[in-house]
Amino acid sequence: MHKKRWIVLSGFFALVVGGICLFLFDPAEAGFFPVCPFHRLTGLYCSGCGSTRAIHALLHGKFLDALDMNPLMVIALPFILYGLGRQCYWWFFGKKTTARRLRAFWIWIILIVVVTYTILRNIPLYPFTILAP
Repeated sequence: MHKKRWIVLSGFFALVVGGICLFLFDPAEAGFFPVCPFHRLTGLYCSGCGSTRAIHALLHGKFLDALDMNPLMVIALPFILYGLGRQCYWWFFGKKTTARRLRAFWIWIILIVVVTYTILRNIPLYPFTILAP
């Protein structure tokens, strides 16, 4: 049990340090943030392109700017944080929550949304260009 607690605490510490770095440094200007390997290799945008800049904007209270950089990430972030929080609670305290696991149907829906979003944001015609970061 102690190993899982250390994993949770280490992950929480990494999130806090990463959040502080994202708050203090603009990823569009600072050169030490990683670039998207998919975009670098193909020149196309993946579903995560623009997420680092969007989180930076969210940390500064610029919700509309964050939506402009990656709307899918902004919409998905509360669900991701909730799921991560539930899992960490279970690992840290050893108590399962009452919520169920995600059913296969919803996993397929999420996959279809992410793939469709990735395809649409790479179409070089209006209104799809709005989805590009």
